Amino acid sequence: MISDAPVLQQASEPAENVAAPSRAARYARPLLGALLPLALALGWELVVWLGWSNGRLVPPPSRIFATIAELARSGELVRHIIATLWRVGLGFAFGVVAGTLLGAVSGYWSLARRLLDPTVQALRAIPSLAWVPLFILWLGIFETSKVALIAVGVFFPVYLGVMGAILSVDRKIVEVGRTFRLSGFAMIRRILLPAVLPAYVVSLRVGLGLGWMFVVAAELIGASEGLGYLLLDGQQLGKPAQILAAIVIFAILGKLTDWLIEVAAAPFLRWQDAFVRVKGA
Repeated sequence: MISDAPVLQQASEPAENVAAPSRAARYARPLLGALLPLALALGWELVVWLGWSNGRLVPPPSRIFATIAELARSGELVRHIIATLWRVGLGFAFGVVAGTLLGAVSGYWSLARRLLDPTVQALRAIPSLAWVPLFILWLGIFETSKVALIAVGVFFPVYLGVMGAILSVDRKIVEVGRTFRLSGFAMIRRILLPAVLPAYVVSLRVGLGLGWMFVVAAELIGASEGLGYLLLDGQQLGKPAQILAAIVIFAILGKLTDWLIEVAAAPFLRWQDAFVRVKGA
């Protein structure tokens, strides 16, 4: 027993040493992802500073951030961000609910799939701007039409993700559940839901990305505030720095909301034994 103690102690030390780099790598990952945009921004700033470009149509980052700071000081930036976040949040919620319900019905019930899926696939091919005049005619130019347009953009990837995930569930796993005589609810909770969840999270992220794209088209419908309005105002007044400032804010908000979905879904996906490339493998 005494001779085993040093061996156990030596075996525990590498485990601690392995845990430390993994924590460091986790904190370093966001910084690594910021290297490329920072390098591009510094490179363009240097090009303009050296006089190789006048930076009139593509202003340098210093001018863009000065525009953002000016908008923040005046209070306009917060007002536009809140308006856009509210529209994206509502549209995302409605689109996720509708896409999840119809996707689950189409994936689980073959008759519903044969009835619904051809129509949904045809509607999915319609460009976002084609919905604008129809929603203006039906819902007016106020918030309802904007939220509806964003919900349409979110709906299709969520619907496809849920339906495809259910259809791709391994039949052998379902047969195991039937062998153990699981009820319908138990089959969904213990087999179908865990199998569908990873693809569902991906579809939520794709839907959110389309929601951010559709909000620009939505804010062309008679909007007087929002980041899409800020884009249009910059185009009409010939302010490229304001246009790029709005684009940068769109990118930051889109990345933050996508990260929130990742963080919220992580506790539910800890059971996954997914492939991760290890250094030296």
